[in-house]
Amino acid sequence: MPNKLIILAALLVFSFSFSQETPEEEPQIEAEEIDAAFQEYDALKPAKAAFYAAVLPGLGQAYNKDYWKIPIVYGALGTGVGIAVYNHDLFQQYRSAYKDRIAGRIDEFTIVDEDGNTTELFTEDQLLRAQDFYRRNKELAILISAGLYVLQILEANVDAHLSQYEVEDRLSFAPFMERNEFDFSNTFGMRITYTF
Repeated sequence: MPNKLIILAALLVFSFSFSQETPEEEPQIEAEEIDAAFQEYDALKPAKAAFYAAVLPGLGQAYNKDYWKIPIVYGALGTGVGIAVYNHDLFQQYRSAYKDRIAGRIDEFTIVDEDGNTTELFTEDQLLRAQDFYRRNKELAILISAGLYVLQILEANVDAHLSQYEVEDRLSFAPFMERNEFDFSNTFGMRITYTF
């Protein structure tokens, strides 16, 4: 029993002696010791690029200094808007022809010959189906344009984020093709290579 008390007392004295020590100050890291790439990292760059791309399509790509992407953005968005306008015009053309046909007037799809005989190129049902067709195409083009608008915002954000990282050429991802010498068949695939 006295041995246990001695051991317990020794442990208490030992623990109190370490608890009374003053902690050493942590070494201060100077700014010069921080990696230069870390100093250049701008955490707000992806958010700024996305904001600029949302304000004006292509502005986020210009902020990232990817000027070659701006014509692609405007070409994609312009094509979507152009298709929507084209289908809207055709929708209005068939719609006005249907309204004229219902009202008893001669529409643009009705041919009147010299004798006053009329020949209708489309029936009322065909005019209705054409309206539905072009309305659906217009709405689809608008949805695709909106999707391209969001996609260019995401592209600017991701490009701004990834452009701040150093990329090494040690890891490569390339297509692979091999010709079998026995039966002359081709094998296609992808090859990942890491160079030490």
